[in-house]
Amino acid sequence: MKYESLAKQIIEDVGGKSNIISVVHCATRLRFKLKDSKIAATDKLKANPEIMTVAESGGQYQVVIGAHVSDVFKAINQQLGGQVAESEDDEQPTKKENLFNRFIDLISSIFTPILGILGAAGMLKGLLTLATAYGLFVIGVEPDGTKVFSGTYKILNVAADGVLFFLPIFLAYTAATKFKANPFIVMGVAAALVHPDMIAIANTILQNTIDGKEPPPTDYFLGIPINYINYSSSVIPIIFSAWITSITEKLLNYVIPTLVKTFLIPLGCLIIVVPLTFLIIGPITTELARAVADGYQFIHELSPLVAGAFIGGFWQVLVIFGLHWGIVPISINNLTLLGYDSIMPLLLPAVFAQCGAVLGVMLRTKNRSLKSKSIPALISGIFGITEPAIYGVTLPRRRPFIIGCICGAIGGAITGFYHTLCYQFGFASIFMFAQIIPESGINTAVIACIVGTAIAFGLSAILNFIFYGKDEISQDKSGKPNSEPAKTVTNQASSNTTQNGGNITIASPIKGKVIPLAEVPDESFASGLMGNGIGIIPEEGRVVSPVDGVVESIFRTKHAIGIVSDDKTEILIHVGIDTVQLDGEHFTSHINAGDRVKRGDLLVTFDIPAIEAAGYSIATPVLILNSSDYSEITQTTEDNVNEQDDLLILV
Repeated sequence: MKYESLAKQIIEDVGGKSNIISVVHCATRLRFKLKDSKIAATDKLKANPEIMTVAESGGQYQVVIGAHVSDVFKAINQQLGGQVAESEDDEQPTKKENLFNRFIDLISSIFTPILGILGAAGMLKGLLTLATAYGLFVIGVEPDGTKVFSGTYKILNVAADGVLFFLPIFLAYTAATKFKANPFIVMGVAAALVHPDMIAIANTILQNTIDGKEPPPTDYFLGIPINYINYSSSVIPIIFSAWITSITEKLLNYVIPTLVKTFLIPLGCLIIVVPLTFLIIGPITTELARAVADGYQFIHELSPLVAGAFIGGFWQVLVIFGLHWGIVPISINNLTLLGYDSIMPLLLPAVFAQCGAVLGVMLRTKNRSLKSKSIPALISGIFGITEPAIYGVTLPRRRPFIIGCICGAIGGAITGFYHTLCYQFGFASIFMFAQIIPESGINTAVIACIVGTAIAFGLSAILNFIFYGKDEISQDKSGKPNSEPAKTVTNQASSNTTQNGGNITIASPIKGKVIPLAEVPDESFASGLMGNGIGIIPEEGRVVSPVDGVVESIFRTKHAIGIVSDDKTEILIHVGIDTVQLDGEHFTSHINAGDRVKRGDLLVTFDIPAIEAAGYSIATPVLILNSSDYSEITQTTEDNVNEQDDLLILV
């Protein structure tokens, strides 16, 4: 129910079903393609406590959710009924979508759905490599030195290799979905590319070339010579074939009668596209893939140290804007054609530097809410998902993020200088240390990557511990930032109207649902820096006085009221989050600063539907600004309260 409610709210805030062309998700974010992103309520989405942030990049409207994004996506997809483009016109690029944005959108749509299984296969392959390097699963050695593996190894190995070997079939499905082709037709084309007979011929030709033997006689298709290539694990050929299939399918749809379309369209596509792929598309795109790999290798070899520093320092910036999708296919292409990749190892220092930043902040901060937020962010970062760390901890505070990027650049430079390589695709996580080990075992490059990553992590943690500590020490004794001076207590005669057995009882100023202060969607309130207290989700647009006392302040915008009770308790009632931006609209004040009030007197009325329609949360924190004057503050155990119910007890 939680995800269904969140999904409904997100759909509404991005402009409703009619504004959504399509939606996919990656490890942490929903990626919408909208007809008009201007009508999306971006500020409202950002204010939602279940959403980390919102970004627009690569022609996509990205809503960052976190680790449970797949659950939210399922709920959204269910409510949309699996909605994709409503018509062919919906997929036409808008004027604002340049060629680069369209490329990023294309790549992310094709590769996002398979990254999970592809990463899992890479991790399993890496762990097997690590195990065999130390003799596990090896039951003997052939006379020529070839290792003989156990049946356990063979089954686990095909579990990993199967995904990588048949990668064209996986890409066929996602590419067909993107190009609006029948996915099963495109998968049929991919199956032909990796058919054992074709692979065997290609391998024989290659081996004969290596051994200096005469190649077998040339085969022909309708008089055209066939260039046999091993397309297992290939990337680019099937993507182009999927595009050609989508065009062919549309053309055949116009000329084939409806009664026989079910089987004649697939038949026509196979007869046309499979030969085209083997004769033209495959050879040309394979050469293109080789050119991309060679071009990257040339650039990397010019200065591996500079390349490492650049990737290590700017990778997280690319992630924020969604531009990292332009690099992922290059990495996969390198693994396919070269058998190794030098990009992925450079990401390890970048990822672990942000983890170090989170650790430094977590160890130094006195903010309980920030500490609790840092722990899961650190854990997910270690396993390769850095969005919770970036959006929840480092980026909002700027300095930790910048320090993390600098330390990532240092670690990346060390890793790049020693030419560390990755031999299986995977996420930059703790598992990748197994994926950078060659079959010969641990070498200098592996050690350099471990050292570079450790330096990035440790240095980032230490620097953030030092500098973030200084930031918090600059706060005053009341625990509030210097920008929030402590309220002055007005001397009033002590009153027993709020006394309860020697303790002070603060009544509820609002009728509504009670929430912990930590769940109020504003860091300055939720952290407790401004004082201890509780949150209320109002059910009625009324605020009454929780005590007998004096109205010390009423903001010009009428959304926040400061009261000093006769017992010298300083209370702040802040209606909604960021509602100061409404400039008093939808609020009516019934008192003035300096007025004396009794418990239950009406202070302010407000229009809940109008405030929410304007995109603001109505969560209302009730804070005790001079919390340090009391040994303990206990909260009501009720889930809902009425006006004047007991809310807080000050000991």
